[in-house]
Amino acid sequence: MAEELEVGEPLILVSNRGPAQFTVGESGSIEMRRGAGGLVTALSGLTRQLPDECVWVCSAMTDTDIEVARQHEGKPIDLEDGDRWVRVRMVVSEAEAYQRFYSVIANPLLWFLQHDLWNLSRAPNITADIRAAFEDGYLAVNRHFAEVVAEEVERAGGSATVMLHDYHFYLVAPGVRERCPGAFLHHFVHIPWPQPDSWRILPADMRERLVRGLLANDVVAFHTEHDARNFLFTCRQLLDLPVDFDALTVTVDERTVAARWYPISLDVEGFEVLAGSPEVLAYEERLNNSRREFLILRVDRADLSKNILRGFMAFDRMLDLHPDLAGRVTFLALVQPSRGDVDEYADYAERIRRLVADINLKHGHTEWQPVALHFEDNYLQAVAAYRLYDALLVNPVFDGMNLVAKEGPLANRRGGVLILSEHAGAHHELGAFALTVHPFDIDQQADALYEALTMDPQRRQDLHRACVDVVRENDLTKWFRAQLGDISTLRSRS
Repeated sequence: MAEELEVGEPLILVSNRGPAQFTVGESGSIEMRRGAGGLVTALSGLTRQLPDECVWVCSAMTDTDIEVARQHEGKPIDLEDGDRWVRVRMVVSEAEAYQRFYSVIANPLLWFLQHDLWNLSRAPNITADIRAAFEDGYLAVNRHFAEVVAEEVERAGGSATVMLHDYHFYLVAPGVRERCPGAFLHHFVHIPWPQPDSWRILPADMRERLVRGLLANDVVAFHTEHDARNFLFTCRQLLDLPVDFDALTVTVDERTVAARWYPISLDVEGFEVLAGSPEVLAYEERLNNSRREFLILRVDRADLSKNILRGFMAFDRMLDLHPDLAGRVTFLALVQPSRGDVDEYADYAERIRRLVADINLKHGHTEWQPVALHFEDNYLQAVAAYRLYDALLVNPVFDGMNLVAKEGPLANRRGGVLILSEHAGAHHELGAFALTVHPFDIDQQADALYEALTMDPQRRQDLHRACVDVVRENDLTKWFRAQLGDISTLRSRS
């Protein structure tokens, strides 16, 4: 059992997705399964070390979630998580408001903006419908969450540390600060923060409300120094606020807000236990029985920012350049469906399927299909595949961190080589021990794939061990302790 972290006061975590989702099983009984997403995976690992009075506030995502939340009359629910309990309060939002909040503003508008995915000659179009979704969806859900969080702060006696997470909740802090001035507010943005001009895609009133909403926090945190400094540049250029780039602070309404960066990582102990579990080993045996000489792996959501299409184009190019690899290599792509209710994502998933079919038709034959594409959410299978790869391709257009780049090396047992985009947040820690690629350079990625498969065995092992050492050293506990230390320092100065 991991040592419990000393938080110092009641702690409230806030994220859109929570540690569990509820469904109705075949027998008609309510069943609980693990929440989806990298952020949930990381925070779930952290809860093993948090005190019992910690409360995790999240959205009720499914109809059964809503039913369970209403059964508990809006109070925290104690959920069993392995050898401990997690207290969760699920927030039930009005259905239309939540749809506008999530599927119109958070995804795709903010996600696309912060990952530089918009084709500005075509989109976005800021219409009356978008503005209505901002007011009646994004703002409404954020205000509702602010009320719930404030209730939890008051339940804790009026003084608590509130840790808000990600781009869904940029407008929660003002409501909590107004109602609970004794709370310390900390917002972690897990996706890239672009340069100020990217925010000019939004009309001035929208972008200013979002940035000022974040500035109601005491700390605004990111995964990299680059993102923290971009945030400060945004405050100076778009809001004309005084910024201290040495101290990494911005002054607003006679308050000083700190910008900080903390690269998120893994619950190393918990992940290694999972990677060696009977369920994972069973998947590993099945995968190993069907592998060829070489295995290239990618594990991703079907998200435009993950750059899945260019990864397949690079593989196609590698096979063109090195026909001797025909029949000897498989590209295993474990792709989790994502945001199917957003048109851009549904179209992207179809483009992935078509490209894979074209590559298999071009290079494959009855005995060998070059690409094995699995569209499913199967985390145990993904962890099993980590153990087996010779090359792991992580080539996002932009990414706040990308935990696949850390999970893969930690689980791998073949001295597998990490191929990593220079635009992934993980590159700041692991780039020196990976093959660095530019996400738009197809030939460079093709060459990196070939180099990874044909690399000298000793160099492969050296690079792999170095990646593992970094992940072990900079684990999830270190990530969280760094934040608690800064919170304690900043609180003592206020």
